[in-house]
Amino acid sequence: MANNDSTGKTLLVALLLCLVCSIVVSTAAVMLKPAQQINKQLDLKRNILAAADMLQEGVGIEEQFAAVEIKVLNFSTGKLTEDIAVDGYNLGKMLRDPEMSTALAPENDIAKIKAREDYGLVYLVRDDEGYLEKVILPIRGYGLWSTLYGFLALKSDGNTVAGLGFYEHGETPGLGGEVDNPNWRGKWRGKKVYRGDEVALMLSRGTVDASAEGSEYRVDGLAGATLTSKGVTNMLTFWMGEMGYSSFLEQIRAGEV
Repeated sequence: MANNDSTGKTLLVALLLCLVCSIVVSTAAVMLKPAQQINKQLDLKRNILAAADMLQEGVGIEEQFAAVEIKVLNFSTGKLTEDIAVDGYNLGKMLRDPEMSTALAPENDIAKIKAREDYGLVYLVRDDEGYLEKVILPIRGYGLWSTLYGFLALKSDGNTVAGLGFYEHGETPGLGGEVDNPNWRGKWRGKKVYRGDEVALMLSRGTVDASAEGSEYRVDGLAGATLTSKGVTNMLTFWMGEMGYSSFLEQIRAGEV
C-alpha cells in the first residue's frame, strides 16, 4: 500500500495551499483596490473640510466638498495654471521626477522634505457671489519621528488662519501626536501668518499669553514635544515663505484670485 503520508505529498499539499491562498489574496487586493482608492479620496476630502472648519456631521462628504474648487498652482510663478490637470495629479510621482520638482539645498530645507513639487493643488472656497472665502493649502514637514502631512486654511485676506489639520503622521501619541487634539487645533483659528512681509506664525514654548504683544502670531506649544513643535513651526515658515505659497497669497491679498 502506498504511503499517503510521505514527505513529498505533504510538501505538495502545502505548496498547493499556498498557491490557492496567494491567488485568493491577490484577487481580493485587485478587486478591492477601486474601493480603497475611493475611500482614500473621501478621507482626504474629509480632512480638507475639517481643516477649513467646514465639516458637517450627517452630511455626505461629496455633497459638502462640492463647495470646494480644486486648482493647480505653479510654485515658480505663484499663479494658478491649467498646464497640469487636476485629475490624475500625483504628488509622489511628481517628487520622483527631477523635471517636475526642485531639490532643496540644506539651508533652504527647513521643513526637511528634500524636494518641493513644481506644481501643487490648492483648494478654494467661494461665497454665493463668487468671492473668495477661504483657501486651503497642503503642507508637510518633518517632526520628531515622521513627516506630517496636513492642510492650513486661511481666510480671504490670505493672512488669518481659518483652521489647521494633519491627516498623516507618526508622532508619539500623547506628545507630538497631540497635533490631532481638537482643542489644540482650535487654538489656531484667528491667528495671523505674516507680520509685514515676514512669516511670524509659530508655536510658542508653553502657553501663549493672549494679552502679550505678538500673541496673534503664536500658538501654544505641544507639551513634552519640543522637536515636533519645532517641526511644525519650520513647516509653516517654509510653506508660507518664498519657496511655498507667499507669492500666491500676495495675489489673494491683492484680490486677484
